[in-house]
Amino acid sequence: MCLFMSNSSLPTKPNRKTRFGDRCLLMAKQQRTRLYILRRCVSMLLCWHDHSISD
Repeated sequence: MCLFMSNSSLPTKPNRKTRFGDRCLLMAKQQRTRLYILRRCVSMLLCWHDHSISD
């Protein structure tokens, strides 16, 4: 599973009802969520690595 694949719920053709600012806000929220998940995964791997060395 790739974290940076486009979401299928996003329309490929811009919807006339959604404004440009709303689309930018949605994309920014999604990117922030992806970065949060990535940071959590890296921190868990680092903590797991630290614990495995001390055993």
